[in-house]
Amino acid sequence: MKEKKEFRDDLKLCGLKNTKRRAAILEILEKSDQPLAAEQVFSELQNKGMPINLSTVYRTLEILAEKNLAIKLNITGENRTLFEYNEQVHRHHLICLECKKILTIKNCPLNGYEKSLAKETNYSIAGHKLDVYGYCPECNQKGKGQ
Repeated sequence: MKEKKEFRDDLKLCGLKNTKRRAAILEILEKSDQPLAAEQVFSELQNKGMPINLSTVYRTLEILAEKNLAIKLNITGENRTLFEYNEQVHRHHLICLECKKILTIKNCPLNGYEKSLAKETNYSIAGHKLDVYGYCPECNQKGKGQ
């Protein structure tokens, strides 16, 4: 886990002013095992006693995503945007349709396919996105995924 000073260094390297609030938001994203909505980040900041407006959290998350310090996720069927700390690692997500829990898939199943598709189509592939939807074990056990 990074120290706050390093988050501030990351902000500086991206040309952003290194404020306590920005560093705190990055720290919250980095510590979370789930992508977070702006409201969740706002709640965490309030729990830490940091005065901030929800609109400031939204703007800050958008800026962090623009500067590639955070990843912005738009999940199908969700009316909200989620954010996660950008660890500079390519990943995908497995999303529960019932409880909306999100599991990060760390190994990319498309690497080989992407290379063969590039060769077959003569495209220069810049990237891809894969979200897989289903029911988590807890929801399956409750009979929700049947």
